[in-house]
Amino acid sequence: MLNTRLSLRKGIGTKKWICVAIFTAIALLVIVFCILCYLLKRRAVVNQGSDETNGKNGLLALLSLDPSINMNEILNDWNDGARFSVISHTCVMAATNNFSLENKLGEGGFGPVYKGKLAGGQTIAIKRLGRNSGQGILEFKNELIVIPKLRHLNIVKLIGCCIHGEERMLVYEYMPNKSLDYFLFDSKRSKLLDWKKRFNIIEGIAQGLLYLHKYSRQRIIHRDLKASNILLDQNMNPKISDFGMAQIFKPDELEANTNVIVGTYGYMSPEYAMEGVFSIKSDVYSFGVLMLEIVSGRKNNSFYHVDYTLNLARYAWNLWEEGQGLELIDPSISDSCVKYKVLRWIHIGLLCIQNNTDDRPTILDVLFMLRNDSTPLPLPKNQPFFFLDEMALGQLFPGPNKDSSRSF
Repeated sequence: MLNTRLSLRKGIGTKKWICVAIFTAIALLVIVFCILCYLLKRRAVVNQGSDETNGKNGLLALLSLDPSINMNEILNDWNDGARFSVISHTCVMAATNNFSLENKLGEGGFGPVYKGKLAGGQTIAIKRLGRNSGQGILEFKNELIVIPKLRHLNIVKLIGCCIHGEERMLVYEYMPNKSLDYFLFDSKRSKLLDWKKRFNIIEGIAQGLLYLHKYSRQRIIHRDLKASNILLDQNMNPKISDFGMAQIFKPDELEANTNVIVGTYGYMSPEYAMEGVFSIKSDVYSFGVLMLEIVSGRKNNSFYHVDYTLNLARYAWNLWEEGQGLELIDPSISDSCVKYKVLRWIHIGLLCIQNNTDDRPTILDVLFMLRNDSTPLPLPKNQPFFFLDEMALGQLFPGPNKDSSRSF
C-alpha cells in the first residue's frame, strides 16, 4: 500500500513538472514570436521608406535638426490633417542606388532630382537640395508647409522628406512622363500632344489652380506657374508642382506686396514684376501665357524681331489684331484641331494676360469659358505689357530671378 502511494505521488510530481515545462516552453515561444513580429514590423516600415520616427513626436524630433524650420507651423498642419512621412536616409540611398547618374532625372534651382524605388515597389522622385542652392532652404521649408495640406488630382503629392546632417530632400510621387515642357517644346515629342490631350492639360491646370485659389483650406498663390512646373502622369494628366515660391493668403487677404521678386520672367504679371504686387490674378496671368504656349508649341521667349526681343504675349496679340490668329497654332495640331475652338483658346489666353488685374478673369471664369463654347467672350482691352529681354530685366531687378526648370 505504501509503495503504491509513493508511486502515485511520484507520478503526480512528474506530470506537474511536465506541465510546468510545457507552459514555460509555450511562454518562451510566445515571447520569441512577439519579438520576431516587432522586428519584422520595423523592417517593413524601413523598407517602405518610413523609419521609426514616422509619428508626430518622431517627425518633430527629426525636423528639429533644422532650427530654421517653424515647428509650430508643421505641428499645426499635422493636427489639421496634413500628413507626410519622414524617409530614412538609408532608404533614400537604397532607392536611388546611392544617387547614381542613371537615376538622375534633371536639375533645377532647388538642386538635382532623382528617380528611386522603395523596397515595397513604389516609384518616387527625390529633390535633393543642392549644397550651393541660394533659395533651396526657403523652398524646402515652404513646400513642407504648403503641399501636405493639398489634396487634388491636379496637384503633385508630397510623400515625405528626409533630413540627414546637412542633407535636405523632398520625396514626391513619380511622374513617368516628366514635365509639360519636355513634350511641348520638342518638335518630335510635341506630336504626342494632340488636340484632345492639350485641351485636357489646359483644363486640368485650371482645375488645380481653382482648387488652390478657392477650394483648398487656405488660399494659395503659386507664383511660379510655367510649363516645366506642370508634371504629367502615365495618362498625360497634368499636376501642378514646385510650391517653393508659393504664398499662403489669409481668408480676407486679396493681394500682397513683396520686395523680393521670385519666379520666371515671361510668366510674371506686370504688377508683380514691376511693383512686387501679387494676387490670384498673378497666377491667372501666368496661366494665360501657358495657354498661348500650349496652343503655339513654342516657348514664351522664342519669338524674335530683327531689332528687339519679342515675347509670345505680344506676338499673339499682334496676330490677333491682324486677324491672323490661326498662324499661332502649333503645326503638330493644325490638321486635327477645331480651328474656331483654338481661336477661342487664344482669345481666353489674351484675356488672362491683360495689364489691368480687374480686367483679367478669375480661374473659375476661365473654366466656364473653356467649357461653354457658345458663351460670348469680352474683347481684350489693352495690349499685353511688353517685357524686356532677360538680360535687361536682370539689370533692372538684380537678385535670384532666374528661370530655373525644376521638372521630374
